[in-house]
Amino acid sequence: MATYLITGASGQLGQLVVDHLATLVAKDDIIALVRSDAAAEAYAAKGIATRRGDYTDAAALEAAFAGIDRLLLISSSEVGQRAVQHGNVIDAAKAAGVGFIAYTSILNADTGNMALAEEHLATEAKLNESGIPFTLLRNGWYSENITMTLGQDLELGQHFGAAKDGKLATASRKDFAEAAAIVLAGGHDGEVLELAGDDAYTLTEYAALVSELSGKPVSYTDMPEAAFTEALVGAGLPEGFAAVLADSDAKAAEGSLFDDSKTLSNLIGRPTTPIADTIKAGL
Repeated sequence: MATYLITGASGQLGQLVVDHLATLVAKDDIIALVRSDAAAEAYAAKGIATRRGDYTDAAALEAAFAGIDRLLLISSSEVGQRAVQHGNVIDAAKAAGVGFIAYTSILNADTGNMALAEEHLATEAKLNESGIPFTLLRNGWYSENITMTLGQDLELGQHFGAAKDGKLATASRKDFAEAAAIVLAGGHDGEVLELAGDDAYTLTEYAALVSELSGKPVSYTDMPEAAFTEALVGAGLPEGFAAVLADSDAKAAEGSLFDDSKTLSNLIGRPTTPIADTIKAGL
């Protein structure tokens, strides 16, 4: 018997991980780490136990991790604070005697040179130093990251980016969540998993697909990285985050978000969700 805890369990990925894990292990052995009463109530309705914890509160984390065998560390959404916050989780896990950690890193973390990878690499190094057995879930780009501007793209007839002709091997958030649940359930300890979608595409191909599925003409407009950053700030994103996203697009031009190993589909036992399906869901 093992006990499983998922951090960031009220986030979009976390909820999907818990749902899939409940099909693989006994529900009674799953604990969701949450920060609010609302999240705790939502899980109670599903019959899932919760504990309170915040990535910034080391003492609360250590208490929450008591008696936990296997932990999934879902990366924090606070870019710029991640390395410190993840360090708190790892320290607390070590102090509480957690036996295994799975961590959601980023695709090609050590070779892609993405600004977004810096904090992931710092976390990977911290895991390595912790002495706790771990598995790295190096997640590629979620298809939903691309389709989140769908409404705006259709309105303007353009999808903006800085990825040139770089291929993006995206998969749905649900695909990545299933992989995380499978790894947490056991059988892949100590592995570095480069996870990406089966079918890669350029943003020009993506725009053509949006046009085809929506019946409205949408073209891809490639911009220099700095101009794309400015456009994202103009769309309401904080400057630091806009710069990181634009950098990710620019690095995608060099192949940083591409992988054709099929590791993800092999892990989840089915093909990854095609981008067309995510577009249809968005429409």
